[in-house]
Amino acid sequence: MDIRRRLAANLRRLRQERQLSQEQFAFDAAIHRTYVSDLERGARNPTIEVVDKLATFLGVKVGDLLG
Repeated sequence: MDIRRRLAANLRRLRQERQLSQEQFAFDAAIHRTYVSDLERGARNPTIEVVDKLATFLGVKVGDLLG
């Protein structure tokens, strides 16, 4: 599985575990909702800054999103 698909699956799983909609997650993390949707579908290549921001908001290590 490529890294975008791993990120997509992990991001979706972690967001759902926290019982957050994409809209609420995006609002709370200060990221546009369609960007979150694109990330969860593996349609975008986020910058390392965005990956760090997502990990920080979710309270996990960057490696947890990419691994």
